[in-house]
Amino acid sequence: MLQLRTAGFQAQHKLCRDKDFPPAWNSMKELETVTNNLHRRFLDERYERSKALGGLFLLNELLDRALRSNETESMDNEELSGDEKLLLVNALDRQNEMMGLYNRYPAIILPLVEKLARREKRSIRLLELASGSGGLALALAHEAKTKNIPLSVTGSDIVPAYQEEANRLAAEKQLPVTFRIINAFDMDQTVTDPFDLVVISQSLHHFTPGQLAMIIAQAGKQSSTIFIGIDGYRDPLLIAGVPLTASLQGIPSFTRDGFISARKFYSNIELDIIAGIAKGQGSHTVECSWPMSVMRVDFKPGVA
Repeated sequence: MLQLRTAGFQAQHKLCRDKDFPPAWNSMKELETVTNNLHRRFLDERYERSKALGGLFLLNELLDRALRSNETESMDNEELSGDEKLLLVNALDRQNEMMGLYNRYPAIILPLVEKLARREKRSIRLLELASGSGGLALALAHEAKTKNIPLSVTGSDIVPAYQEEANRLAAEKQLPVTFRIINAFDMDQTVTDPFDLVVISQSLHHFTPGQLAMIIAQAGKQSSTIFIGIDGYRDPLLIAGVPLTASLQGIPSFTRDGFISARKFYSNIELDIIAGIAKGQGSHTVECSWPMSVMRVDFKPGVA
């Protein structure tokens, strides 16, 4: 319902027909600005198309606009201490374990790793951005070790408390994962060796369209082959279900974060537009793997 495919495709087609998409950019700052501007234009054009279509098309558009949120989640609150943020991130890890997502994500990512490893005839280097306390990075390393897949995993975040906890867990589980402080908007300053795969999960909605485009473009600059972005699928079921599931943790601020996050999920067409601006000469796809949206950007098409 909240994917608004018909009006969305019409709006996207108009932007392409008017030769406004994809816009040119020459710097990260320009990329951020043009992506934010085009995203706003897309939403405005989609609204006009929904009005023209009328009926349920307009009703769904109005519902989407009513639910959409720019609120900041508690775990993004700069005034929150590292320990308080760690409490929320650990709650998210427990929720992911309960929902089986740490089995689902490797099933999406590791087949690409195996294909790349066969082609390159070496161990594949994977970087996870915004990895929190390392749940996914550790799950990938464990599964790769179990299946004898040649993979080197690096997790990263900008919160020192996450890095410390993640490294502690890696040592406790005896998994070869390293966690570092990396700013996803400025990887040139902190990433010196190239990665083959750059992954970010459950965090796309935490970034504005322009910020997300910058992250994708930064991944491409690091000579990576593929960028994978995974997030919740924009749908009324998740808008109700995510906070309901979060409430089982018994942490009010985590439940609130669940409600905000589900309202901020991008539709697949929005993700398609963002990737289309940021990818450079690469190719991309955006697909639904319920209850997730999966964005894949190939910076070297045909390699995997």
